[in-house]
Amino acid sequence: MPTIVHEFAWPDRVVIGTVGLPGSRTFYLQVRTGARIVSIALEKQQSALLAEKIDEILDQLIAYEGNPFSIPKGTPIELVDNDPLEQPVDEEFRTAAMSLGWDPSTVQVVLEAHWYDEESPEFDPETLEPGETLVVRMPVGTARAFARRTREVVGAGRPLCPLCGEPIDPDGHTCILPGV
Repeated sequence: MPTIVHEFAWPDRVVIGTVGLPGSRTFYLQVRTGARIVSIALEKQQSALLAEKIDEILDQLIAYEGNPFSIPKGTPIELVDNDPLEQPVDEEFRTAAMSLGWDPSTVQVVLEAHWYDEESPEFDPETLEPGETLVVRMPVGTARAFARRTREVVGAGRPLCPLCGEPIDPDGHTCILPGV
């Protein structure tokens, strides 16, 4: 079966957001161009790593021979997006694997997210083609804004215990450190 590809070359909006309460949130990557919206689920850790790696790519490009691509060091204020996810959030697929790249010809960060049919008897991510893929090409300012928002969303979960570092649930916390 051929891979279904959802491609966005110059999206109007690309954000990470959540549905649910801290401790039981579902993270979504949502992309929109015009009226076309695609939302895919991913893990909190995937979201955090995605923001970290996008910033790493952009920071490396800034250092490259005088920043020939005009990469912003911070988030351009006009690209800050604090709005909630667009409703309804209809999950296309849950992300199994992601990749990031750089396209110097368009000066864009390229994000690919893939879903595999893990129930398939011949499931092997090394050889199996993904069942569905989302490809997003983000201009550098949009990518910087995406990374900033993603870090904020990831950090907005349950507060951490100052002693053991574990999340504190709304109904309390039993510290894992002995004697506390």
